Amino acid sequence: MNDLHDLAARIRYVLVRTSHPGNIGSAARAIRTMGFQRLELVTPVRFPDREASALAAGADDVLAEAGVHAELVDGLAGCNLALGLSARRRGVTLPELSPREAAAQALAAAARGEQVALVFGNERSGLENEELARCHAMVRIPSVDDFSSLNLSQAVQVMAYELRVAMLDELPAPLPPVPAELPADAAQMEKFYEHLAQTLDDIEFHKGRTPTTIMLRLRKLFQRAQMDERELRVLHGILADAQRMAALAKGTSD
Repeated sequence: MNDLHDLAARIRYVLVRTSHPGNIGSAARAIRTMGFQRLELVTPVRFPDREASALAAGADDVLAEAGVHAELVDGLAGCNLALGLSARRRGVTLPELSPREAAAQALAAAARGEQVALVFGNERSGLENEELARCHAMVRIPSVDDFSSLNLSQAVQVMAYELRVAMLDELPAPLPPVPAELPADAAQMEKFYEHLAQTLDDIEFHKGRTPTTIMLRLRKLFQRAQMDERELRVLHGILADAQRMAALAKGTSD
């Protein structure tokens, strides 16, 4: 039998660089009312904080269990699918989803046994391009053009509600068996990107040009591919051979 608790446990809400502790408390309340528990905080300005506890309005268990991290990749640890909320289109071209479409994709991934993250940026600036680049798709809440600013906890509530409705609509279908090979998680992907960037430097791919744009584009390509661990090992092997050949070539030229 399908278990709402099992599905909800595979979905986390990640708040990045939150300025106001009250928004953390309100977000905890928002997800708790929809049956979710997991809150991850990346470099919050103040936490724990009395204001967060006050606005949690009883969702103290969510705050008590919230993870606090120095880097986004730590908040995404173990995640196979990350969806970034953004009020406006950015320089990072990602698939764009509505909240309802995002909820459907998140729920489908959770039902496959994957870990899912919904990522929310700072109240004033939102997610930076580098943070969005760690996501598989971007979610935009369709607000009006002349007043598109939505409070952080309200955005969290919108997504928690859409997920709750999608989960209830799915009952009572049984959970499918967990596939043998899940997509690589955020930490594994980050190690791959570091290896890729180092290899491109070793083979002098950039030839003096800034690597930022090409790495953002490569991140987009590989995020879309959603590779599993076995496929990542193959790519690591290819990169290691390229580095070895580059080192041999430099030794010959010397």
